[in-house]
Amino acid sequence: MLTFTRINRNIRSIRRYRDILSILIKYGFGGLIEQLNITYYIELGRKIVTLGKVSRELERLTQAERLRLAMEELGPTFIKLGQLLSTRPDVIPAEFIEELRKLQDKVPPIPADEVRKQITQELSQSVEELFACFSVTPLASASISQVHRARLTTGEEVVLKVRRPRIEQIVETDLDILMGLAYLVEKHLPTGELYDPTGIVKEFRRTIYREMDFSREGHTIDRFAANFSDDPTIHVPRVFWKYTGETVLTMEYVDGIKVSHFDQLRQKGHDLKAIARHGADAILKQVLIHGLFHGDPHPGNIYILEQDKVCFLDYGMVGRLDDSLKYQLVDLLVAVLKRDVDRIINMLLYSGELTDESNIRDLRRDLTDFIDDYYEIPLQEINAGKLLSEFVEILSHNRIKFRSDLILLAKALITIEGIGRQLDPDFNMIDHLKPFLEKVIHERLAPAALGKELLKVLQDYGSFAKTLPSDLKEFINRINKNKFKIDLEHRGLEKMISDLDKSSNRLSFSLVIGSLIVGSSLIMQTEKGPLLFNFPILGLLGYSIAGFLGLWLAVAILRSGRL
Repeated sequence: MLTFTRINRNIRSIRRYRDILSILIKYGFGGLIEQLNITYYIELGRKIVTLGKVSRELERLTQAERLRLAMEELGPTFIKLGQLLSTRPDVIPAEFIEELRKLQDKVPPIPADEVRKQITQELSQSVEELFACFSVTPLASASISQVHRARLTTGEEVVLKVRRPRIEQIVETDLDILMGLAYLVEKHLPTGELYDPTGIVKEFRRTIYREMDFSREGHTIDRFAANFSDDPTIHVPRVFWKYTGETVLTMEYVDGIKVSHFDQLRQKGHDLKAIARHGADAILKQVLIHGLFHGDPHPGNIYILEQDKVCFLDYGMVGRLDDSLKYQLVDLLVAVLKRDVDRIINMLLYSGELTDESNIRDLRRDLTDFIDDYYEIPLQEINAGKLLSEFVEILSHNRIKFRSDLILLAKALITIEGIGRQLDPDFNMIDHLKPFLEKVIHERLAPAALGKELLKVLQDYGSFAKTLPSDLKEFINRINKNKFKIDLEHRGLEKMISDLDKSSNRLSFSLVIGSLIVGSSLIMQTEKGPLLFNFPILGLLGYSIAGFLGLWLAVAILRSGRL
């Protein structure tokens, strides 16, 4: 039997684990729980709801819809996880991605007293001392935080992002449970290891903890402000650090128009084509120049200010590209635009993105078909968002793993191009992309950049040459002392060992039952000892115990579904 401590020793709440399993069973995922061999918790689940039974109303829904509803009922951590998974076409099918994008934070607002208490605790002053005016009615309420408008005593209009009380403890408990479940998925599901569920949970842990630390978001906003300090087309909100901490973020109030309110923009005299250009240039600068980009540029997070300035809001989700990844991305984009299949495959091989499960022949065929679809289309007429979506779908279909930042980037570019085309029907992302690609390539081939790269290579070789003698000496010493060990990991044997253990236990039970029957029969033949209805009591007792054990064994076999 799989014990609780073996699932995850760090789980703080058995009740929360039971709640999660009961909700999954409620929405028809009992079969998955059985596959994970969580025998003990299945028993708990059966006391709450019949395993595998789904209400008629839920039966009409697709599996993707039921998963979305389950995550909404499971609360903040699972909602955020679903939102992360909706950006990972390499992990889940397209129908699940579309459904998870609809995830909504259905949470009541924080009571006003708790908001005031949280602000006072973080900033060491009361709300009345800090602000000339504070609105207790939130502008927005989400699972991690909610936003309030206020005015400082110095007169500036601001918004406060306040973290929900006790949310950190809730998230921490749920993350422990998710890590335990991810570990079981890798061990018990055939394709579990391929999708690296523990890696996804670790990435999610890093992302959500960064998102809950509002001081980190404040520093990120300052970095964006520095990156665009000389760009008159972009406005980044100011952070008021005196009123900011880990659980409270105070920013400048932005009085603008949402980029999706086209009629209102026209009425105010804005140039929609200029806005499309400014937004596209901004996201491409973030990606290809600064290596730090806004990860969620949906219309609700983009406001338009006077003189067609673009202002991005909510910097909780950002992506990062170091120089190496940025150059790989540029080379890949150039290869796609040049329709060079061999170069694309060589780059994937070189970067280590092709997994053992990837079939290069199938990948080459899919990429060739993909390139042929765009071969006769002029670059100016190519829909970059559609091209990128199809390319990512091909990589996902061929089980190619790639960095989560690249998936986030693909989503951001697709979103920005979609907004751009709504603002300007003639908008084309390729036209904006080409100058940036050329600039990055020129910078990469500049003498200073080549010299820097050569120096780094020489330093790496120098470090290798410096440590090689001591490493070889240590290696030879271990061999001479018979201390050289090779650790081999037999993956996939745990289930077989568990099944063998169950089989041996059942066989032992059967032998004990058979022995009791034989022994009791011999005693019955002797007709000695205390009698009951002219039968030896010891014989009757042996038959009774054998019958009880036999019934117990039969029920266990029937419930396991393996006759």
